[in-house]
Amino acid sequence: MNRLLALFPLVGLLLLPGCGGTGAGDSCEGSGYICSSEKQALECRQSQWRALPCRGALGCQEANGSIKCDISANVAGDTCALSAEGRGLCRADGKAVLECRMGVLVETETCVSCAESGTQIVCQK
Repeated sequence: MNRLLALFPLVGLLLLPGCGGTGAGDSCEGSGYICSSEKQALECRQSQWRALPCRGALGCQEANGSIKCDISANVAGDTCALSAEGRGLCRADGKAVLECRMGVLVETETCVSCAESGTQIVCQK
């Protein structure tokens, strides 16, 4: 039993270098994405890591060499990825359209109901 207790401090020391890794504002090279937490991705843009919220139920996931950030519950004012620029989505409550403009989600229309069909956003007025 004493051997087991002695291993925990050693394991803790081995894991410390992974704590507090890359964060928003840190420098980066090229382009790309990483998950920094369950609910946040980082995008390398203009040589700096930029935080992207992933408020949807699936959060930020890394699978098969790609990053998936669920933005289905994101709100106006949240940052958005360069790849989402000019694209829209329905607000989580289905009452408005949000569009990524200059790196920020902006509410562009209010709706009675909003639906997404492939790449089309349908806002019923």
